[in-house]
Amino acid sequence: MEQQKLPNVTLILVLGIASILLCWCYGILGLILSVLGIILAMNSTKTYNANPTDYTNYSALKTAKVVSIIGLVLNILFLLFMVWFIMWIGWDVIMSQDQELIQERMNDLLDQ
Repeated sequence: MEQQKLPNVTLILVLGIASILLCWCYGILGLILSVLGIILAMNSTKTYNANPTDYTNYSALKTAKVVSIIGLVLNILFLLFMVWFIMWIGWDVIMSQDQELIQERMNDLLDQ
């Protein structure tokens, strides 16, 4: 049987890169993309492990999986930062959109 490429490797890589780029969108969208990439990578790994001689691009799959994991970590860190920031500044201050109060809280943060 002729060797073929593993399915979804390019998609997993694109999802991983997109999750890294979108981690600045409050960490939610990139988190979803990285989890999807990891799930697809696990499925492709199972496919490869069932018949390793049938597929050629396992190293590309490992690279795409690592990129998705990096995206997951970055998104979790940014999400935790956003939670900490909202807790420190205060949701009421953020929702009031009072620029002077927000600036005052930011100056308090920087002075500590």
